[in-house]
Amino acid sequence: MAIDVYLNFNGNTREVIEYYAEVFGLDKPQIMTFGDTPSDPSFPLPEEAKDLVMHARLSISGSTVMFSDVFPGMPFVAGNNISLSLVSKDIEEVKSAFHKLKEGGKVGMELQETFWSK
Repeated sequence: MAIDVYLNFNGNTREVIEYYAEVFGLDKPQIMTFGDTPSDPSFPLPEEAKDLVMHARLSISGSTVMFSDVFPGMPFVAGNNISLSLVSKDIEEVKSAFHKLKEGGKVGMELQETFWSK
């Protein structure tokens, strides 16, 4: 199992990614915007969200750092804009860790299959 870092920014994620890619001599990564995601009629995408970064990833010296803009209407609080992501091909290992962490922690998103999780 690996633990990756997820950093959230307030609308300037594209610039942050370009900066880190330049600093660490990396190729520009693929960037998925909120507008690139599959549409959901029950959750229409606000126009101001379409060009914001939903997900990008850089591999820096063997560590994975992921990036996203905060979705419009969600609060951005400096210092609280860091998440950790468990990565494993063993779903039982992930479920076990999730439930142990859930007992003493605060769940930001329930464990679930998403279009990006496979």
